[in-house]
Amino acid sequence: MASIIFTAKDIFDQDFKREVRGYSKDEVNEFLDDVIKDYETYAALVKELREENTRLREEIAKKSQATPQETPIASTATQEFPQVTTATNFDILKRLNRLEKEVFGKQIVDRDF
Repeated sequence: MASIIFTAKDIFDQDFKREVRGYSKDEVNEFLDDVIKDYETYAALVKELREENTRLREEIAKKSQATPQETPIASTATQEFPQVTTATNFDILKRLNRLEKEVFGKQIVDRDF
């Protein structure tokens, strides 16, 4: 997992050397102010999601410790659902062919030959 290098304060306190043909200091400061706002927003979002993750893990741990008679819904929470697979055109044509044979029976078999 990647670690965070800069805090919002690090970005705010960053000072650059001045050169004759450098960037406009005001533009750089405005941009960095926006970066700081975004950074603080991301930091708050990460904190919120970590807290929610911890809370949900605790709920799952509590439900798994309860007996099945106490929480009949707990068994459905861990139930796996079948994976959805994408069918290719060839798969669909094969299924249609089988379906036609079931529905029309001998008529299709005689017509094919």
